[in-house]
Amino acid sequence: MAEKVGTSTQYIGQIEQNKKFPSPEMLERIAEALEIDSPQLFSMETYSKDAIQQFRGFLKENMEKAVNDFIDKGLSEVKILK
Repeated sequence: MAEKVGTSTQYIGQIEQNKKFPSPEMLERIAEALEIDSPQLFSMETYSKDAIQQFRGFLKENMEKAVNDFIDKGLSEVKILK
């Protein structure tokens, strides 16, 4: 993939790990390398049902943790104010 889009494997890896978001130009090059239209990169129809289920589970777990962390932090700050 990196060779096809003219970038480094490290950059592609960062995109895959959600550490970087590609520029619009890079998105076009990635879509071209995958032989799809660029809007398909963001289409739920592009992904299998299993991939969507995994993503939903990931979101649910992480959202729950984020909310709990936020609540815990808020409660600790309230205790400090008392």
